[in-house]
Amino acid sequence: MSGVIEVSSDWLALREAEDAAARSAALAGAAAALLPAGPVTVHDLGSGTGSMARWLAPWLPGPQTWVLHDWNADLTAQAAARGIPCDREGRPATLRPSVEPLHELTAADLHGASLVTASALLDVLTAEEAHAIVDACVAARAPALLALSVTGEVALRPRHPLDRRVAEAFNAHQRREVDGRRLLGPYAGRIVEGLFRLAGWNVRRAITTWRLSGRDPQLLSEWFEGRLAAAEEQEPPLRSDAAAYRGLRRSQQRRGELSAVVYHLDLLAWPR
Repeated sequence: MSGVIEVSSDWLALREAEDAAARSAALAGAAAALLPAGPVTVHDLGSGTGSMARWLAPWLPGPQTWVLHDWNADLTAQAAARGIPCDREGRPATLRPSVEPLHELTAADLHGASLVTASALLDVLTAEEAHAIVDACVAARAPALLALSVTGEVALRPRHPLDRRVAEAFNAHQRREVDGRRLLGPYAGRIVEGLFRLAGWNVRRAITTWRLSGRDPQLLSEWFEGRLAAAEEQEPPLRSDAAAYRGLRRSQQRRGELSAVVYHLDLLAWPR
């Protein structure tokens, strides 16, 4: 898929534990309650290396088959090596990769799906791709658990006067056009929620958070540096002020003073 946002397996591994801590346990339990007894087939969109399966599989009945949909075959190939997930009875799941562009997803691709999942995906999609996912789920009548869509809200401590300007530039960067693809960015979760509601589906939502601090300094550092670099790319004049800001934040982190709360939206949608 031209213009997709690629992520490295190293970044996915670094964030996996924080993702697992952040996702809504209440929505996972509610999703499990929607599933029938017997074999379960879960289609995971934008699966990467399979972190959603490793987190969610123990909540769900089995036996389970996970279809890992991604446009990057190198990432899906790593899923089994990172650990085969087990269902709540302890039985190992079957993993089946499926490499394709998500904007071409149809109900036929989700045939037999018991549940559709995604994590940290919606904000890097376009409106066309988001519509395709919702339309496919609705046509297949497959419930959807969609986790960790960024909202654009971040609370950095200690506060700094430049925080707001950096946030505005970063959020604009999340909405940029990449090779003709206009990304949904922080609006994605609310847009997808609205599409499911327009289709007449039930929707539950949960605000979920990353809580970054000195307990995982590498993740905090990588997140902060990546966010600031994206803000500078979006607004080049910011660079003159950002040098001192970056230095101060690095010093605060070394002293254990820096922390951040990053807000996300998790959604569970299912047919009436």
